[in-house]
Amino acid sequence: MPDSRALASLTDDLRLAHLLADDADSISMSRFKALDLHVTTKPDLTPVTDADTAVEEAIRRTLSRARPRDAVHGEEGQDTGWGPRRWVIDPIDGTKNFVRGVPVWATLISLMINDESVVGVVSAPALGRRWWASTGGGAYTGKSLMQAKPCHVSDVAAVEDASLSYSEIAEWVEAGQGQEFVDLMRSVWRSRAYGDFWSYMLVAEGAVDLACEPELALHDMAALSVVVTEAGGAFTDLDGRPGPNGAGAYASNGRLHEDLLRRLRPAR
Repeated sequence: MPDSRALASLTDDLRLAHLLADDADSISMSRFKALDLHVTTKPDLTPVTDADTAVEEAIRRTLSRARPRDAVHGEEGQDTGWGPRRWVIDPIDGTKNFVRGVPVWATLISLMINDESVVGVVSAPALGRRWWASTGGGAYTGKSLMQAKPCHVSDVAAVEDASLSYSEIAEWVEAGQGQEFVDLMRSVWRSRAYGDFWSYMLVAEGAVDLACEPELALHDMAALSVVVTEAGGAFTDLDGRPGPNGAGAYASNGRLHEDLLRRLRPAR
């Protein structure tokens, strides 16, 4: 548990993350469903829009003034700076949804210290939702710091009673775990592909009990991990190592985590 001085410092960083998210929301919503939205394809064949780049550039500009000594890692730009403090940004998580006019997308902002996520803000303006957390400070959801309610994971104790959220079955097939994942889907009480950030925020709220994806990048996971863990859940890579530094993510209410790992680990 961080000491009082560390918590005070994280409070300042969390407030800054909210200001960054406010600016990001303004930019992204002004481009959502815009008729002149510019979309290109990156080398990995994923789409990027002018909103992605504008949001990340705006966040980087503010950080360069407010936290000039901190490093920055973003999905669309080059890494800058070096040191124990690093801001991790996904300007629009769910770009394919954004492009098609589906409101399930969010800006993910995290502060990592010594490779541990200690602050996370997940802002989904088209849904009118935001989630946030800081290490030792709990997880919350609401429209602002002043209008918030705590997030808590569920108490579901058996996989057979659990609700599972995922992104795409094809990802599991490509990862060589297609059969194991289908078996898991058949074992749970309910499965839905809410996808992307929303799967993990539903775990933090207790509406979903399990969420997992076999292939993710740091910017996809850094903010999500601290929200899930501060809500009382577990967030690990595919081998069970805590945090967002692995190749993929398993998230749960904590009580189901070992069972989740056991069911999906054999193929690895």
